[in-house]
Amino acid sequence: MKLFLQILLIVSSVLLVVAVLLHRGRGGGLSSLFGGGMQSSLAGSSVAEKNLDRITLLLVAIWVISIVGLGLLLKV
Repeated sequence: MKLFLQILLIVSSVLLVVAVLLHRGRGGGLSSLFGGGMQSSLAGSSVAEKNLDRITLLLVAIWVISIVGLGLLLKV
């Protein structure tokens, strides 16, 4: 069980980093430093962006569950 949670944590961490990097910059921060500071319409978001948000939230939930599970296993 411990090995499964460790593998799940590593895979979800890598996929979470990729998912966060796929998001479009919303202006300001580091994205504007590299030329991503162009103003875009924030009102309309495409289906792909909404699906990417859902995938990111699912990955965050998996990541948190694996962290809590590993913490409980190491405590006992």
